[in-house]
Amino acid sequence: MRLVLATSNRGKVREIKAMCRDFEVVPYSELMDEFEIIEDADTFKGNALIKARAVYVALEDDEAIVLADDSGISVDVLDGAPGIYSARYAGKDVTDKDNLYALVEALKAEGVHESEAHYTAAIAIISKEGEQTVHGWMYGKVIPMTRGEKGFGYDPMFIPEGFEQTLGELDADVKSALSHRSKALSLANLLVANIKKQRGHR
Repeated sequence: MRLVLATSNRGKVREIKAMCRDFEVVPYSELMDEFEIIEDADTFKGNALIKARAVYVALEDDEAIVLADDSGISVDVLDGAPGIYSARYAGKDVTDKDNLYALVEALKAEGVHESEAHYTAAIAIISKEGEQTVHGWMYGKVIPMTRGEKGFGYDPMFIPEGFEQTLGELDADVKSALSHRSKALSLANLLVANIKKQRGHR
């Protein structure tokens, strides 16, 4: 069964493929030209649904199962920022590195050595069977510097609870066991498996 991802972000595609090995996982950009999706909801769940709906409609395939992820980091000392704006914290058309360093500078401006923070991942799944969403969270703290080259996004400045290393320093299998996206994907896997089961009994 094919699972179409409403993203072309290489880091997200890599993580989702690793977690959804029972399905053929394909980013939508391999099936059609990429197009702009306006994410104007005020929650991660809302934006995940917007992306999934847009790709599902564009595919024009009644058998399609579309998965969309919206995720980000919320920092306590910044009153929850960047939050839903995590992918564009440094502005429009920026890189992961631009966002990372913008958040480092924001922490430095607050004059703190660390702050409690958490990642949120909301996953939306849309198919002819309907719309469903799940969430996952990872808690820890952020520091006003980067350490390590592993992972992507804000990983080099985030230290998960119970660890002294950043996600940029931890091995991929350790991150996978901890991450917000892994937790949400575990639940999403169950939803997709149920869709597969339903279709198999028709």
